[in-house]
Amino acid sequence: MTRMPALYLSHGAPPLADDPLWPGQLADWSARLPEPKAILIISAHWEEAPLAIGATSTVPLVYDFWGFPERYYDVQYAAPGAPALAARVRALLRGPDTPVHDFPDRGLDHGAYVPLVEMYPDADVPVLQISMPTLEPERLMHLGRTLAPLRDEGVLIIGSGFFTHNLSALGEPGTPSWSSEFDDWGRQALEANDVDALLDFRHKAPAGRLAHPRTEHFAPLFVTLGAAADDLTAQRVAVDGFWMGLSKRSVQFG
Repeated sequence: MTRMPALYLSHGAPPLADDPLWPGQLADWSARLPEPKAILIISAHWEEAPLAIGATSTVPLVYDFWGFPERYYDVQYAAPGAPALAARVRALLRGPDTPVHDFPDRGLDHGAYVPLVEMYPDADVPVLQISMPTLEPERLMHLGRTLAPLRDEGVLIIGSGFFTHNLSALGEPGTPSWSSEFDDWGRQALEANDVDALLDFRHKAPAGRLAHPRTEHFAPLFVTLGAAADDLTAQRVAVDGFWMGLSKRSVQFG
């Protein structure tokens, strides 16, 4: 079976689906990927410790946003559940230091379904979402390394966040300097495989604390980096540029 890549993507907000470029970029990206047996996704929008496993059957989506037009709450994505993948995740994480909880009624949140609607619009690939149990980069990398064997079993691992995420940008004209500076620093760090700098991004990156006042949207990158530890040099940028001042940078490893 072909080893699946590991992805970090910037999912934005529901209106990013109306962007003239982004949906097509994601569709083109998925068309170039090997066909996944299942998708394992970790989103910035589900923090739960200990690590939690979401629904393993098709349940309603989680519309975890407020104040948007009604059409964004009408989106459906009835992907099959992935109970076999959930069992594998439990097996890989088994141990006294890694308890796993189950949330069988917890559907996909917008950090998961918004990009998947564009990438796999037929909703025919089983999807499992797990929670982000910490924001500590080193622990998230360890989680990714633990889950990495799934890539050899046909599972596409996706960390879903936003490469810069300070919502004050939404009210500013153009792209704020802190967003473009952080994006450029992150691009260079990724190209250089400088994992140590990325792990310490809040201190090493220019405007790190402005780009991420809270770090939950950058944190999924570290799960991806851990899952891709053997393929960090085999990377490509799938999406770049900015949306409402925020970086859409999305990368593939392997």
